[in-house]
Amino acid sequence: MKAHTRETQATMTPQKALQFLKEGNLRFQNNLKANRNLLEQVNDTSEGQFPFATILSCIDSRVSAELVFDQGLGDIFSVRIAGNFVNEDILGSMEFASKLAGTKLIVVLGHTSCGAVKGACDDAKMGNLTGMLAKIKPAVESVSEPKDEGQRNSKNLDFVDAVAEKNVTLTVDNIRNMSPILKEMEDNNEIDIVGAMYDINTGAVSFFE
Repeated sequence: MKAHTRETQATMTPQKALQFLKEGNLRFQNNLKANRNLLEQVNDTSEGQFPFATILSCIDSRVSAELVFDQGLGDIFSVRIAGNFVNEDILGSMEFASKLAGTKLIVVLGHTSCGAVKGACDDAKMGNLTGMLAKIKPAVESVSEPKDEGQRNSKNLDFVDAVAEKNVTLTVDNIRNMSPILKEMEDNNEIDIVGAMYDINTGAVSFFE
């Protein structure tokens, strides 16, 4: 499989980009990798890059977007931060990726058993982590069940995963609300902005559609 070129990127649509990721994740789940020569892709992308998607994911070592979607060099922009939330810097990166570099799809990828989400559920406090986890607290507060405070912590993995899913949907909303550029591009069908969850037990990605 060759690296994407200006020509292949030009034929890409948001829907086609999503299908590429779905097909890549199926290959990953079945331990089937696309035939790529990575050194050849290094050479092919040395004078330019033409990725088709931008993926915001957690720093979790088990959730590498390139691996779980079976993508090669030059295929995707990968933005990683614990808890996969957005701030001005990340939004600026996404605006560059979509408006200037031509990606057709933005994916916010959460995952099950997320450590950052667990920390937010437990209201953990430690150095700079305190302020970072505060970005995830709105998702914790938005999940209404269970009502029992004794069940609203990291020991309840169903609650943790519900918060992780809510965090993804809130992040998608924040991208639209905080970036007029990306919102306009989505309204004009130039890009799609979607949420997804990765299951660390199966390797499967479920998209919110």
